[in-house]
Amino acid sequence: MKKILVATDFSACAANAMEYAMELARVINAEVCALHAIGSFEGIFNNTYNALYIEDYHNNKRQALVKWAGSFSARENFVSIPVTTVCEVGSVSSVIAKYVDANPVELLIMGTMGSTGITGLFGSNTSSMVEKSRIPMLIIPLESKFSTQPTITLATDFSSQLSAEDVNALHELAIAFGTEKLNVVNVVETPEWKTNEAGEEALKALLPKTTLVFNYIKESSPIEGIINFIVSSETDILCLVKRHHGLVYRIFNTSTVNKVMNRSIKAILVLHE
Repeated sequence: MKKILVATDFSACAANAMEYAMELARVINAEVCALHAIGSFEGIFNNTYNALYIEDYHNNKRQALVKWAGSFSARENFVSIPVTTVCEVGSVSSVIAKYVDANPVELLIMGTMGSTGITGLFGSNTSSMVEKSRIPMLIIPLESKFSTQPTITLATDFSSQLSAEDVNALHELAIAFGTEKLNVVNVVETPEWKTNEAGEEALKALLPKTTLVFNYIKESSPIEGIINFIVSSETDILCLVKRHHGLVYRIFNTSTVNKVMNRSIKAILVLHE
């Protein structure tokens, strides 16, 4: 993993996400890029388009981003981490997509309000990126802090096949942290059930260098089961697999990822089929 992209709106959530990203970059020897999206109508007042003023406004934003990122890279424990910035006009999702298309980004990091809920502009953008992103995405709630020896849990129903890129991201994180084991939790909703041996073997084949500890929890609600396991296992990073359903599903259903994200105070690594 060589490049981490951190989206920021200069909020406390974004600052916490940036600090987490810098700590992670130090551990895995990666570079960090801080990205800010300037709204298309920012700086335009009274519906009068003043090209000179707008250009000054955009330049001030770019300078503010450089100063903001520099406040992290100037810290003694982060001075060795290469940090760049990109500040473009457009929606958060479009600016991120443009950068990812042109650069070898292997992890996107964004912040949320954690247990207080997905509220505000940045929270809604994080939720939107969960739907749109096709690269591994690490969501950092305001309450979540970096751990050098994190407990990592993968929640699965054994029906999703991880992409090669996401398997690599999970594998690199496990190696970088020196994680000897990875918790795998499956929430069972039916009264009659048995262990999924085929699913277990498939995951072992994907992560041959990591010891997997399989846990089955009987719970009527998958969300409650996952949240309860996070607490009982003292999980630091929860891994969830995002299924990219069609448009109808996205409109009429709230994904498990977003539901957990709305309640968890721990970091969530969103992987993809």
